[in-house]
Amino acid sequence: MRFFIVDAFTDQAFTGNSAGVVLLDEPADPSWMQSVAAEMKHAETAFVVTSGSGPKSLRWFTPEVEVALCGHATVATTHVLGGEQTYTTKSGELRARAQDGWVELDFPSDPPTRTEDDLSEILPGAEIEYTGRGIENLFAVLPDAKAVRTLRPDLGKLKETWNGRLLVTAKGDDVDYVSRFFAPGVGIDEDPVTGSAHCILSPYWSGKLGREELTGAQVSQRGGIVRTRQDGDRVHLAGQAVTVVSGELHV
Repeated sequence: MRFFIVDAFTDQAFTGNSAGVVLLDEPADPSWMQSVAAEMKHAETAFVVTSGSGPKSLRWFTPEVEVALCGHATVATTHVLGGEQTYTTKSGELRARAQDGWVELDFPSDPPTRTEDDLSEILPGAEIEYTGRGIENLFAVLPDAKAVRTLRPDLGKLKETWNGRLLVTAKGDDVDYVSRFFAPGVGIDEDPVTGSAHCILSPYWSGKLGREELTGAQVSQRGGIVRTRQDGDRVHLAGQAVTVVSGELHV
């Protein structure tokens, strides 16, 4: 089986978000895929069945659990396969296209719903302007980009909360918005660049800024750029990618 390590949402190696991609001739046992993902130790490893015609089965695993949706590993997978792809996933049918050095994904929109969640212990000292929830993530808006960049959340407290996943954002300075994503609940303290998080960010910021097409920066240590286009109940995400490693699995 061929495997690849791809840095997604970047045009430079060793930045963006690294994902494993494993090409399968047939569906694999979930426990085996989980073991491979644990061995890879990337935030997510994608497993795609490339045989047959029609949509390709695509699944994503962190080192600890299977997840229902992963943007950066889908960018990485489409970067490896090239062209236009349709995937069957736990989040429904997804479409992607690799063209002119960019990969565009067509994902379901996940606009946040305002809540009264008290995040003061998770984000000590932070001024929180808005709290909400998406399907899987807590969501918080801070006053400015500096507050997001310098944030030091209490990951232990976050892990104890609903789903243990938190997306933090603010209006950008040299981009439309900035964000960071923390997910100790699924074994990821901070994800470098999170495509699926932009399914929340796109509808929120498109509504605030009055524009459908936006550019966001995830300001983790590795960092990355995601272009978004809001299209009704869908979000089109676009990012670049670089293959860093390719090889074969022998187990």
